Amino acid sequence: MTLAAVMVTVDCAEPRELAQWWATAVGGEIDQDYGDFVIVKAEPVALGFQRVAEERLGKNRVHVDFAVPPGTGLAEEVARLVALGASVVGEHSIPGLAWTVLRDPVGNEFCVH
Repeated sequence: MTLAAVMVTVDCAEPRELAQWWATAVGGEIDQDYGDFVIVKAEPVALGFQRVAEERLGKNRVHVDFAVPPGTGLAEEVARLVALGASVVGEHSIPGLAWTVLRDPVGNEFCVH
């Protein structure tokens, strides 16, 4: 038996607000809303947003990497996400792979390649 990833959950102060931002960013939709826990239906895994009292301190220890949709360039997708409220942290490349590190509106880092 092997494990299958089905959801990535993000701790945050305002689950509905952050879930709506991410639903727009990934082209998903809010699937379930329990107030303190909101699930965005996205592919290939759902995104969960749960309310926690503690503020995030420091850099994320885990982040999600997203692939640019077919037919879209990296710069175009980064520009779209920035227009939605993300901020660019840095751009990186190694032979055969280029990616941009971004932060969502509350500072959670993620990558797009």
